[in-house]
Amino acid sequence: MSDLYIVNGSVIDGTGAAPRAESVLVENGRIVALGQAADATAAARQPLRRLDAAGATVMPGLIDGHTHVSFDEPNSNDELFFHRRHALAAIVAARNAKRILQSGVTGIMDADSIFELGIDLRDAIEAGIVDGPRISSGAYALWTSVGGTAGRLIPDHGVMGYGKVVAGRDQIVSEVRRQIKAGADWIKVHVTGLVPRHPLRGEVKSWSLDELKCVCDTAHELGIPVLGHVRGGDSIRDCVAAGMDLILHATLMDETALEAVVGSRTPIMPVFTFQANLADFGGTVGADPMVMEMFRREIADSATMLRRAYDAGVPLLCGSESGFSITPYGEWHYRELEVFVRDLGLSPLQAIQCATQANAFALRMSGQVGELLPGRLADLIVVAGDPSKDVAVLGDRTRLKHVFVAGREVDLTPDLPRGDPPGWRVSTYGARLDQAVARGLSAARRPATPEHEP
Repeated sequence: MSDLYIVNGSVIDGTGAAPRAESVLVENGRIVALGQAADATAAARQPLRRLDAAGATVMPGLIDGHTHVSFDEPNSNDELFFHRRHALAAIVAARNAKRILQSGVTGIMDADSIFELGIDLRDAIEAGIVDGPRISSGAYALWTSVGGTAGRLIPDHGVMGYGKVVAGRDQIVSEVRRQIKAGADWIKVHVTGLVPRHPLRGEVKSWSLDELKCVCDTAHELGIPVLGHVRGGDSIRDCVAAGMDLILHATLMDETALEAVVGSRTPIMPVFTFQANLADFGGTVGADPMVMEMFRREIADSATMLRRAYDAGVPLLCGSESGFSITPYGEWHYRELEVFVRDLGLSPLQAIQCATQANAFALRMSGQVGELLPGRLADLIVVAGDPSKDVAVLGDRTRLKHVFVAGREVDLTPDLPRGDPPGWRVSTYGARLDQAVARGLSAARRPATPEHEP
């Protein structure tokens, strides 16, 4: 690890402050001085690596608070649950972690993973065995038998994909303790899920308040925070009452839920990137227009409440849901900032603060990373252009010039294209083939399908 002296750049420090022309001095993996202090100290320190950042911005590396590094971009829960293998998934996850790092993301939270691979990948990166961003990791997400977002694919007991079904206090306590013993940084709960034929539209609460309190109390007694996948006002209120430390999504919030979140200052991570990508680009990948509209409405219907929470002092954190086919690794980690600016009305600097200083909370490293200040770890990126005017600059890989983790420069040379091992992806027969399609008839000339048919 060599000392580093960055000159002629525009510094965004991650605190929300305006950019300023300053030098940056890094020694032993940490930022030791900025501006004139950096210049004076550097003059007495030789030799130093001098990096000219003219025309570029120097800023903290992005932190992505919601990734699924072990999923490998499935296009369905069927693929994710039934077409992955333990050892191969670990090898592939290591490659995907490198792709994330090479996109300028120096830290991620991976709150749940298949085969609990996030814990081992975190340890391998920390040991220098593989290259990747800093990781705070969960183990299996906790479900009740009612389910999560995978509906009937979730079993009544046991493990499936990235989750573990628990029932009753004894199972909850035992599983939370097991995950903490295994090395989990977070405990994740799927508080809401999809229930077929439920009279209410969308996700419904599948945990009682007493069950949520049991999770939080057990984890907190051992010093581990809890986060929840949550949609809906009643679920948000219960999460706050249970003492949950971070709420993912928090959409469909009502006034009483907003009051609870503001009163507790519980951080929220909306994770809108998946929805925004489907709403804006779903047509290019054959997405159902109804699904596209549903996700567009989720953002539109929740933006005002989330902005009110932010204005009242509730921290907003950034997460991209990277790891699915609609959010591939290394592509969309900046996108949440763009949604915060476009739909929530934040300034680019406020959005950057959400993805850096505020997101250090997701890494459990507040005050250590996410800020370009003396004493912080030198997790930095150098980007051509000015993200304080347009956060989309952070998504242009051609503008990303340098990435540093604790002062060590990351090799940005891309890996060779990869293939998929046999059976790794779901193969499909294709779209529905009726006789009209086979004969090339237009939709207008096809005979109507009887109403009793699916």
